[in-house]
Formats: sequence, C-alpha cells, structure tokens
Amino acid sequence: MLLKDKIIAVIYGGRSAEREVSLESGERVTQALINKGYKVEAIDLFGPGGRLNPVKQLSDAHFDFAFIALHGGEGEDGRVQAVLDMLQKPYTGSRPLASGFAMDKALTKKYWQGLGIPTPNYLCFSDKPDLEKIHREMSFPLIIKPSREGSTIGISKVHTQAELTKALEDAKKYDSDILVEEFVSGPEFTVTIIDDVAYAPIGLKPSSEHELYDYEAKYIAEDTQYLLPCGLSDDLELEVQALALEAYRSLNCSGWGRVDIMQGSDGCFTVLEVNTSPGMTSHSLVPMAANYAGIDYDSLVEMIAEQAWHSFLETC
Repeated sequence: MLLKDKIIAVIYGGRSAEREVSLESGERVTQALINKGYKVEAIDLFGPGGRLNPVKQLSDAHFDFAFIALHGGEGEDGRVQAVLDMLQKPYTGSRPLASGFAMDKALTKKYWQGLGIPTPNYLCFSDKPDLEKIHREMSFPLIIKPSREGSTIGISKVHTQAELTKALEDAKKYDSDILVEEFVSGPEFTVTIIDDVAYAPIGLKPSSEHELYDYEAKYIAEDTQYLLPCGLSDDLELEVQALALEAYRSLNCSGWGRVDIMQGSDGCFTVLEVNTSPGMTSHSLVPMAANYAGIDYDSLVEMIAEQAWHSFLETC
C-alpha cells in the first residue's frame, strides 16, 4: 500500500500557547506534501478561536494517515495521538505515552536522574512554590519554566528575589507545575533525530540582547546565530549525538524529534528536554539540520511521513 494512494490529514493549529507556530508549521507541511504529489486534508484543530470539538473534527474527517504538526498542549502531550489510535489512524511521531512523558519536563528529569542521564538539578512545585526551599537548595541565577510547555514559552532567567517572584507568577500562567532549574552556563546545542538517526548538532547562539534561546530568539529575532558545523570537535559532536539518542530512546520516543542539550563550564553535556513534535517553520531547527545533510524541506516532510507509514505497515 502506497501512502500516495491515501489521504493525509495535516493536523495543526490547536489551542496551546504555540498555536501561531503550529499554524505556520501546518501550512508549510501541507504545501510540501502537495508539492510531492500527496493527497492532503488540512485540519485546524479546534478551529479559529478554539470553538470546534477536536474529537468530532477528527472523527468526521476522511483521511487514512495523519501528519501531526501541532506543538504543545493536546497535540504534543499524547491526547491527540490517543484519539488517533482509537480511530485506528496511523500518524507521525511518538505514541501517546512517550509523547506525554516527554512533554512533562519534571517527570522526564526525575526519570533521567534515575537512569544516570545528565540533566540540570531542579525543584518542581505543583502548588505554591516554596521560596525558602529554593533559597536553601538552589543558588542564583536560576531558570524558571512551566513543566509542560514548549517553544521556551514562559521561561525566564532570574538573578534576584524580585525576578524570581515575577518569573514564578509568569510561569504559572502556562502550567500548574513549575520547574526551578539550575542555570547551566555554556553553549546550547540541539540534535534532530529522524528514524532513530541523530543528525549533526546545531549550535544555538542568541544575540547579546537575549540571555536565553527563548521564544523571541527562536521565532522573531533575525540575529540569532545557528552554527553548522556547531563548533565542537568531531569526537564531542559524536558524544552529543550519542547523548541525544540515549535520552530520546529512554522515553521510548519514535519517528522523529529533537533533543536540546547544554554544555556546562566544566565541558560536560547535560540534557534539557526532548521535543516529540518540533516546529517546521521557516525558523525551525529540524529543517535546518536536514538541509545541512542535503535534504530539502519537501523531501524532509515526505521522509517523516513515509517512515511513519512504513512503520505502521510493518505492525499490521
């Protein structure tokens, strides 16, 4: 059975804080599949303003396979994947459990610590943050972030008590669980993984106006530097790729994804998070890594879709 004989639903939009990013990803993925000769049905999940019923949308739509171009919220935490499983529709990316696991940064970090996969030290608060505990066990500067958000939404670097209080309030707007994480001073890298293959790491260098590779540096700023090659020696590049694969596989992720890694002042690498539905916009990192490997955008989208389709056929 050829995927080109089937109808592909590109599911995008959603109602998370990453909706605008997903809208662009969905439009670009849809056009790429059309360019490659596939039959495509674009589905803006929840619709404009979030008024539509997503389960009814997917149940009523006529398609054979789904390319998930959702970021954050229900599209990346396993809920949409679970609905597609119930509808017996194959799709790109990780299964529901792996998606939900990777989306929850606190749960992921606790798991990695048990496995011995290096990740920054942290505290997690589900209710009111314990400021005394933060001061007792952590030291400034700190990174504050929602536990279950992506695209660095709601993330802050803080140096003082006043900044800490405001950052905790800001992060609470996006999630009830908040991470207080030690700041790792050093370069940041991201590794694309497609079909269990780690691509060349990209070095991320925000401009001096941005302390962090945050949402603005990712999607708005034009002066963020993306380093390919990333500036590491060949041996260290292999080390970063191996660590990314270890972290990705530990969560039972599949299909494709992206792993974010920091290098500390001691030279050691530490894993920040795994993204199971990365951005596919004009500023996104997965297309950048693929292009460096000689894979254009349209071919990348086709490769992700075909890999997921053949994986589905192998299990039938």
